[in-house]
Amino acid sequence: MNAYVGTPTSRVDGRAKVTGAAKYAGEFSADGLAHGFVVTATIPRGRIARLDTSEALRVKGVLDVLTHAHRPPLADKDEAWKDEVAPDEGSPFRPLYDESIKFNGQPIALVVADDLEIAKFAATLVHVEYQEQEFATDLEARRGKAAEVKQPSKPRGDAVTALASAPVQHEADYFVPTEHHNPMELYATTAVWDGGGRLTVYDKTQGVQNVQKFLCGVFGKNPEDIRVLSPYVGGAFGSGLRPQYQVVLATLAALALKRPVRVVLTRQQMYGLGYRPATIEHVGLGAKSDGTLEAVTHEATAVTSRYEDFARNDAGWAEQLYKSPNSRYSHKLVRLDVSTPCDMRAPGAASGVCALECAMDELAVALNLDPVELRLKCYSDRDQSEDLPYTSKQLRECYARGAEAFGWSRRNPAPRSMRDGKDLVGWGMATGVWEALQMPVAARIVLTANGHAEVSCAASDIGTGTYTIVAQVAADALGLPIENISVKLADSTLPQAPVEGGSWMAASSAHAVLGAAEDVRQELARLAIAMPDSSLADIDAADVILADGTIAKDGDKSRAVSIADAMRSGKLERIEKQKLNQFAEDKSHARNTHSAVFAEVKVDEQLGVIRVTRVVSAVAAGRILNTKTGRSQIMGSVAWGIGMALHEETVTDHRFGRIMNANIAEYHIPVNADIHDIEVIFVEERDDRINRLGVKGLGEIGIVGVPAAIANAVYHATGKRIRRFPITLDKLLD
Repeated sequence: MNAYVGTPTSRVDGRAKVTGAAKYAGEFSADGLAHGFVVTATIPRGRIARLDTSEALRVKGVLDVLTHAHRPPLADKDEAWKDEVAPDEGSPFRPLYDESIKFNGQPIALVVADDLEIAKFAATLVHVEYQEQEFATDLEARRGKAAEVKQPSKPRGDAVTALASAPVQHEADYFVPTEHHNPMELYATTAVWDGGGRLTVYDKTQGVQNVQKFLCGVFGKNPEDIRVLSPYVGGAFGSGLRPQYQVVLATLAALALKRPVRVVLTRQQMYGLGYRPATIEHVGLGAKSDGTLEAVTHEATAVTSRYEDFARNDAGWAEQLYKSPNSRYSHKLVRLDVSTPCDMRAPGAASGVCALECAMDELAVALNLDPVELRLKCYSDRDQSEDLPYTSKQLRECYARGAEAFGWSRRNPAPRSMRDGKDLVGWGMATGVWEALQMPVAARIVLTANGHAEVSCAASDIGTGTYTIVAQVAADALGLPIENISVKLADSTLPQAPVEGGSWMAASSAHAVLGAAEDVRQELARLAIAMPDSSLADIDAADVILADGTIAKDGDKSRAVSIADAMRSGKLERIEKQKLNQFAEDKSHARNTHSAVFAEVKVDEQLGVIRVTRVVSAVAAGRILNTKTGRSQIMGSVAWGIGMALHEETVTDHRFGRIMNANIAEYHIPVNADIHDIEVIFVEERDDRINRLGVKGLGEIGIVGVPAAIANAVYHATGKRIRRFPITLDKLLD
């Protein structure tokens, strides 16, 4: 039997998804299902002076209208509202808690009716009067009021003095706007009343156990009272790490009415959830004339809400990439009347590395050096912030492989020097870096005598391929065909798992499965060795492997016993093993994934229209568990990077504190016509230190550096440096 790990294995959940058998949070039904529709605030700050629901309640079919003044009890203390990824500082948002308005689009009422259309109509009849307060939603206007919240890495040397005295200097602001996730699946919850105060909650989330604990805290329930399931997720990208407000509203309504309730947010309402915060990235680079760095400074100033401090590492990534004796990094927050930002694919790095890599390109131009050559001159073999070596770092090979595949040696460095007919052609590149994280995860394996194994874990699959990875690892570890493996995920009653994010789930869940499979192997070895006249009677259990449905001697598969015979001999119908895998803390090495991104753009010289015609992404991320789903992850990330560079921007009218393009007609994202040739290269990277399989994550690394590579290519094509994203044609023609 061929091994599955490391091969291009098709998704085991693919058939369910393409046939419609896969059910999502808003598709589960129950007898007597009611529908809730959310009424949202139309001011950014103030309080509700009067909220009249009487007209809505008179509509036939309306069951109730829940408000802050009319609802079941909710927890008072902040701790009850803090989920496992909530910011440390601040007081989490509480829907329908009181009369205060914290942001435009805040939920202020839930109309519940027998029919969704009735609920939507009745929602228009809820009348609200406000007492408005002075508000602010503009990051740039409030930049002077920013407060430093952390230093991503400790300072080294005297960066300010070294920058000022460096022979070659570059300093600039780079602006990354607010961006929203816009997954295909709308946020939805179906809360089913099971009687006796118990609920089964189907929720769109990246962490069912996180949501379960959160709901227990908010509603004062015991863990056995609330079961949360999320078997399939139609995209999340970080927006589902924290419980979103619709899960509270659906649960609240189910408890109030003692019947099942479904709440599905509209696309516009989803813009009242989390987002990638707008950020001003100020980068300073000081270099010697030979290109080696003398100083790096990076100050990120980002949006957060008034009620929570959300901050990620935008500024410290140069420590993992480029040698410099002097450095200083800081992260500042501007508190505005908006909802709290949240994680969005490669949080911090997608924005911060974009600025850093644009600045490195500008430095290369100032030094008259090739951008790849500059990066190799400044290459760091150690994480400078902690002075640690890496478990593995094949970034040099990424540069070499990516440049060769792209044809970088044919690049004419002069701006506006390359053409294709009426188009200006530009070639740009950038580096990517992300953390190789891993978390405690438990898995359970139930093996039956007919050679079938069920693997279960509370981990979510947000479309990344967790079902498939788990099946691959289990099939190899148990020596069974992948068709004999079934996988159950995303049920809060299953063995523990954290939220799925940070690119940690593949490595973490794979090793939990390996641990449980090892316990199954030991049990089967004991049974096989104890069988009468066993061909394995004189074999130590440590020398037994599972292969092709048998228990065999390692190195001599002719000495084997079938799994079915061993279990029959031991009078067992099933073997059940559960294992919690925790990774040993090792502070002796840094752990990262790396990439080199090369991009070609063609720019219409007269109209300024930009097309990204080629991207080559060379990625070093340890052992790739599934080259098919892994390639899909990187290709999707590159497409999103194109969106960051050229399309995506949440536009707010700061006179009203209101998002003006809260839909996917006016919030521009790449479509098929925008995506051309994307080549993904997985650079071989053996890592025996990071974990048993040598696995790192792929979800985030694919987007990091892509916007910068495109921006640098646009400069090469046009000679015009755009530091404010997205790069739209008006900025080129200005």
